[in-house]
Amino acid sequence: MPIDPERLLNWPFEDLEHTYTARDTILYALGLGLGADPLDEAQLRFVYEENLAALPTMAVVLGYPGFWVKDPATGVDWKKVLHGEQGLEVFKPLPAEGTVIGRTRVTGIIDKGAGKGALLLSDRDVIDKKSGDLLCRVSGTSFLRGDGGFGGSSGPAPAPHAMPERAPDLSVSIPTLPQAALIYRLSGDYNPLHADPKVAAAGGFKAPILHGLCTYGVAGRALLQAVGGSKPESLRRMDVRFTSPVYPGETIVTEIWKGEGGAVSFRAKVAERDVVVLNNGRAEFG
Repeated sequence: MPIDPERLLNWPFEDLEHTYTARDTILYALGLGLGADPLDEAQLRFVYEENLAALPTMAVVLGYPGFWVKDPATGVDWKKVLHGEQGLEVFKPLPAEGTVIGRTRVTGIIDKGAGKGALLLSDRDVIDKKSGDLLCRVSGTSFLRGDGGFGGSSGPAPAPHAMPERAPDLSVSIPTLPQAALIYRLSGDYNPLHADPKVAAAGGFKAPILHGLCTYGVAGRALLQAVGGSKPESLRRMDVRFTSPVYPGETIVTEIWKGEGGAVSFRAKVAERDVVVLNNGRAEFG
C-alpha cells in the first residue's frame, strides 16, 4: 500500500514536553567523548556541574518525538528508513538544564520514483517552556527507501552543499570509545542496532554501529574547538549529509574549510578505514 503524502504532511504531532537536568547535559557530552583529558578546561565545562554549559548539538535529542514512522498508519516501510541529512539552527544558547517543548512537523515529501524511494523532510522547534523563546530548530531528511512511486511531487530535492576543491584548512581528530554507542544511547535513542551484535549482524554490519547523531555531535565538538573557541554560544548553524556509519572505537577526523562571514565547510572521515562518514557539511559561527 503506497504512502499517503497528505496524511504525512498533516501528521498530528503533539507538543512534547522534555525536562532535562545537569546530569543529562553531562551524559550527552560524555557520549561524545568529552572529558577524555581531565585537565582540559575547555572540555571540563561540558562535563562538570560547576559553571556547566550545554553543547549546542544537544538540541537534537531534546523534544524528540521518537521513531514515529513506525506507526502502521503512516504507511511507511520503516525497516528501510535511513537518516539522510541533519541540520541545526541555533537562535539562543541551550540552558544547562530546564524544560523545553518539542514541536515537530513534516515540511515536505519528495517522490523519487518506483524503486527509488522517497525523501521526508521535517523540522522540530525546541522552545523554552518558561520564556516561550525559540531556542533551536532541528531539521532532518529521512530516506524512505521502500516508499517511492506513490505519485507525489518529484522535487526539486534540496541540493547538497558544494565542497571546496582544495585541501582543508584545519583538521581535528577525535577518537571514540569502544563503548561510545552504549553511553550515547542513554541520551534517548535505544535502537538495538547500536547495542546488540545480533541486530547489527541482521542489518549487515560486523558490529553495532555508532548513532549517526553521535557522529554529528563529535563533528560539532570538533568545529567548536577549531572555529568557535570552544564557546557553545558561537555556533549558529550546522548542516550535514550522512554517508557511512562509524564503528565505536574508530577515530573521527573532521576536515574544515574556512569560508566567508563566519561560515565553514566540513566533512568527517574515519581514520582507520579512510571512509567519509559525513559530507557536504556547512556551519555558521558568530
